[in-house]
Amino acid sequence: MNGFVSFVSSGPGDPELLTLKAAARIAAADAILFDDLSSGPALAHARADADLVGVGKRAGRASPKQDQVSRLLVDYAKTGARVVRLKSGDAGLFGRLEEETTALRDAGIGFEIIPGVPSACAAAAAAGIPLTRRITARRVQFVTGHDVTGGLAEDLNLAALADPMATTVVFMGKRTFPAFLTMLTGAGLPPGTPALLAEAVGRAEQQLVRTTVAELAERLSGDPGTAPALILYGPLAEAAEA
Repeated sequence: MNGFVSFVSSGPGDPELLTLKAAARIAAADAILFDDLSSGPALAHARADADLVGVGKRAGRASPKQDQVSRLLVDYAKTGARVVRLKSGDAGLFGRLEEETTALRDAGIGFEIIPGVPSACAAAAAAGIPLTRRITARRVQFVTGHDVTGGLAEDLNLAALADPMATTVVFMGKRTFPAFLTMLTGAGLPPGTPALLAEAVGRAEQQLVRTTVAELAERLSGDPGTAPALILYGPLAEAAEA
């Protein structure tokens, strides 16, 4: 008899931001396949005898291929296990969720998706700002800083991404942001547009840097570092002091 897979969103890293349902599924799991950014405190809820398997993918590091992760999920579930696939932030945002749910559907294995606090929302909260504001920021857009090749996608909607009246959140974009900004300014985004670099959100080493898009691109053109980060830009990015 097949087991069952729970896709559990762990939030940005602060274990107190886990939902009650997420904590319960982690505590009941026979096996937990976790990403790098969802390890640590969240796993304290796991049973002592649960299998804990790291399957995180990080740029520049040796990582399991997506088909290997999907196969592990299927293989564990086929043993009848209660499996948790632990993902950072919200599982539905840039988390390769669809590839894994497709593999489970093809294998006839049931699953559920438990939402969590998106890292973009946590970053804005940590900075003391909203993501929207009447009149000046009525739209929020999320974009990934790289495609499957590791570079910028070629089909970006630059007119939308250069809209100074929107709040834009760039996931996984530290390495490509200088080149991204060249495209944005070419599409009309003012170089003085406020920006927020939010690193290691929800963790003890969290860092928030308020700047402009031009100054941030210059900062990241050298060694951007390895800390996970979000970049927010738009009219609200400098709205509060650290």
